[in-house]
Amino acid sequence: MDKLKMHSLDVIGSNIDKIQQLFPNCVTERLGKDGKPELAIDFEKLQAELSNEIIGQGEERYQFTWPDKRAANRLANTPTTMTLRPCREESVDFEHTQNLYIEGDNLDVLKALRETYLGKVKMIYIDPPYNTGNDFVYNDDFTQSRDEFEETSGLFDEEGNQTIDPMQRNAESNGRFHTDWLNMIYPRLKVARDLLSDDGVIFISIDDNEVENLKKVCDEIYGEQNFIDIFNWAKTETPENLSIKCRQIIEYVICYQKKKDEARFRGIQKYSSSSNGLLNQPNPIGILKFPANVVQTKIPDGIIPAGKYGTDKYDVELLNDVEVKNGLFTSVFSLKAKFKWQQSYLDNELANGTIISIPTMKFSPAYEKLEYAPEVPTNLINSKVGVDTNENAGEYQLNLFDKKVFNFPKPISLIKYLLGFLDSGNDDFIVLDFFSGSATTAEAVMQLNYEKPSSKRKYIMIQIAEDLYRSLATASSKSQKEIIQNAIDLLTTLKRPATLCELGKERIRRAGQKIKEENKDKEGIEKLDTGFRVLKLDSSNMEEVYYTPQEFTMQSLFSENVKADRTGEDLLFQVMLDLGIELSVEIETRQIAGKTVYLVDDNYLVACFDRDVTEAAITEIAKLHPVYFVMRDASAANDNVIDNFEQIFRHYSPDTNCRII
Repeated sequence: MDKLKMHSLDVIGSNIDKIQQLFPNCVTERLGKDGKPELAIDFEKLQAELSNEIIGQGEERYQFTWPDKRAANRLANTPTTMTLRPCREESVDFEHTQNLYIEGDNLDVLKALRETYLGKVKMIYIDPPYNTGNDFVYNDDFTQSRDEFEETSGLFDEEGNQTIDPMQRNAESNGRFHTDWLNMIYPRLKVARDLLSDDGVIFISIDDNEVENLKKVCDEIYGEQNFIDIFNWAKTETPENLSIKCRQIIEYVICYQKKKDEARFRGIQKYSSSSNGLLNQPNPIGILKFPANVVQTKIPDGIIPAGKYGTDKYDVELLNDVEVKNGLFTSVFSLKAKFKWQQSYLDNELANGTIISIPTMKFSPAYEKLEYAPEVPTNLINSKVGVDTNENAGEYQLNLFDKKVFNFPKPISLIKYLLGFLDSGNDDFIVLDFFSGSATTAEAVMQLNYEKPSSKRKYIMIQIAEDLYRSLATASSKSQKEIIQNAIDLLTTLKRPATLCELGKERIRRAGQKIKEENKDKEGIEKLDTGFRVLKLDSSNMEEVYYTPQEFTMQSLFSENVKADRTGEDLLFQVMLDLGIELSVEIETRQIAGKTVYLVDDNYLVACFDRDVTEAAITEIAKLHPVYFVMRDASAANDNVIDNFEQIFRHYSPDTNCRII
């Protein structure tokens, strides 16, 4: 049986293989660091194959570079032995959900996912650190190898368990060096490109601190020819008057496609009806909930479907279908419009007998079937296309929590708007956010799947376990400290660690419950996937002897090669990564001949990691006809099992690929 490699894709080795196919004369052999022969590229010959004239040393050319750029590039290509361990107790609907929430340094997580999700992600949205002098950068040290860094930094203890997160505060005293930020973002975007499908799209939120550098990095990684646009998002309508030069209301969303094609992005929804007013209260604040029978209207009796409705002064969105009877909204509903009121103020007004009326609002038949405009979207994203501001996103938290717990979260409507660009007949695709933060992307995906039941979008959220106490200590303003303290208090009440990951997971749980509770009478609502599998980045399940047996004595070679604290399910998920099986597929656990056996994706993979596996167990497993069967090399009960193993599979399932770890 073949032995699984149990580490991520070796990108350099893969690239050498590709060059060997194109230019076999450019591949040679040399002695590696371990003194053994290895393949290598003869770059002089490769240069000759690609150009009649080679650029000389010191010759002027167009280039974009910074200190340690080569090291950042090598880091992106270096494989990792780190793995993802499942955590059922923190998951929601672990058995059936298609969504993933992954905790850990996103670079190593992306590397671990690279082979399994190669070319499978349709959309990436990220909101990385902006290099403002008050955010985190990832602690990638390029002056030493990653193994040396992990050994000397205190990142891992003697057992290989992570002790600190690989992030550091990018304080004003650091000078906000562009080099630090570029060395952080470059390898992550490079690995992320491999995960995108050929028609996939990446959106990156950024501000003016690094927008120019980010554009150059993306031109290099994704190709200048695949640039779509820099969208301008109106992050606020009430900018603070802190500058004597310019009051900023815009942030940017840079967009690239993996391979730019002729497919159109879909435009915004258009409506033609109008009204002469709604509540007469300007300035957006968020979503207000109205009890039944309190809003008077002159709209004819009937059912008004949920959706956005245009007016001459205000944009209105009904979040649920509502019924009009005798000039009153009779069903409980939520309404989103341009108000300056907060929910508490509205509730107080209603309790005091205030009558709220909508004098006129004409609903035309066009509302019953919402259609997209034929033109592509503009590069301005604001309230006119239904996208909220930071203020809206801040107030929205009150719908899920009693207090604000996130600083500057992105509004759900922004992510939904960007996802709408890709809306098509096939909405079964993966959305990746590897700077997950407040988990807005996850809620946006759930909402869109609810609004369009045929959609089966699924998400992968990746977030490092940022310590909220450290964030509290370094927060730059009183309001930020107050919000972080609210988050810590919430998690303390829930008896959970005070990390951004725990806060993000709690947000997804509450958002999913909210959608289902508010729409419990909707047909098929119980099928909406509001769950997620929690996975946590950790060192390999395998001892070092597994990877470098030549460095150990004969006695140690026969010792256990699986770490003592790892479970069968831990091993299963690392095997799934090694075999390229998506981590969201269905997993069934059975007892066969007294042993725990995992059946993955309808018997595509069958695995057993118990000890003392008998011929009876092997025979029953072979009768399942799996594509792959994996077991531990020390699992056999006796020598007879080893001797008869191949014969059993040859008899019952000759096409099964049998592997060991």
